[in-house]
Amino acid sequence: MRLDLPDDDILYGALLARDPAWDGRAYVGVTSTGILCRLTCPARKPKRENCVFFGTIGAGIEAGFRPCKRCHPLQPAAQADPAVQALIKALEADPSRRWREGDLVALGHDPSTVRRAFKRHFGMTFLDMARQTRLHAGLTTLAQDGRVIDAQLDAGFSSGAAFRAAFARHLGLPPGAFRSDALLKADWFQTPLGPMIAVSDATHLHLLEFTDRKALPTELKRLHKACKGSLGFGRLAPTDRIEAQLDEYFHGRSAQFDVPLALHGTPFTCAVWDMLQTLPAGSIHSYSDIARRMDRPESTRAVARANGANQIAIVIPCHRVMGADGSLTGYGGGLWRKQKLIDLERQYAPTESIPA
Repeated sequence: MRLDLPDDDILYGALLARDPAWDGRAYVGVTSTGILCRLTCPARKPKRENCVFFGTIGAGIEAGFRPCKRCHPLQPAAQADPAVQALIKALEADPSRRWREGDLVALGHDPSTVRRAFKRHFGMTFLDMARQTRLHAGLTTLAQDGRVIDAQLDAGFSSGAAFRAAFARHLGLPPGAFRSDALLKADWFQTPLGPMIAVSDATHLHLLEFTDRKALPTELKRLHKACKGSLGFGRLAPTDRIEAQLDEYFHGRSAQFDVPLALHGTPFTCAVWDMLQTLPAGSIHSYSDIARRMDRPESTRAVARANGANQIAIVIPCHRVMGADGSLTGYGGGLWRKQKLIDLERQYAPTESIPA
């Protein structure tokens, strides 16, 4: 888990020193290249602001990073297990291959044994690793306004139907559902905490999520229905604007966001989201505190549900809300990201923080 790792400054120092003590214990994702490396990687060291650290290889791959071809982060764990080593080599040799359990059996492997071994070493199964590799290639092509057939080929699927099925599982919609003349357009960009997807119309931001959020498929289906299918790929002004403002935010220059938001929720849910936007960066609050501020002290659980339903991450700062006991509680983008955001916002903390 990310929370098991020390401060990022320590990990960045280990990266610069190529400290072998951290080999296999932490990994770095380089947001400027999309590459996942060991801390002992011999490649030129990235800038501090372009680094995000992970406790497992699987977490880095799920966040959208590709294994480095110089330091081969998959190999150290693979060397201890002949079956894992053989399958990693097969995946590196043909990253576009669509693997099934039958393929593992044909190679003389027991699928359940392989599943346990990969979960133990990488935090994800081999089939999940292979699927993430294919999907990442396909998403990259679509985000660059590529044709569906190009995305299909880049992702290594044997047919359009196979690609649409995999894409539907990942985003909740088949590629064919996205229109070139759409009112809402989706694009994605890298951040120090992993890639994010943004959906906007000409004037308002409708969605901003980390691409590995489990609720993303449901949220996109809801948007697709709300806009009567007028959803496509591409860039509109609010997406450019929020990417620029997030860059300012992550680099410690500003925690102010002024992109107009289109809120999709009940009146109460939208009222909670409006309240969250009044919380100063660097301050921490409880669900009961938010309920009291809304003059609805009996609605703590409803506030928690609205908080969890937020689909505009960071801008609507649900990460500033904790459990009554000070615990991180749930966060759709992952608890490690919530802790990272809280740590980052200490530099923005007001002189007198409002008590939780």
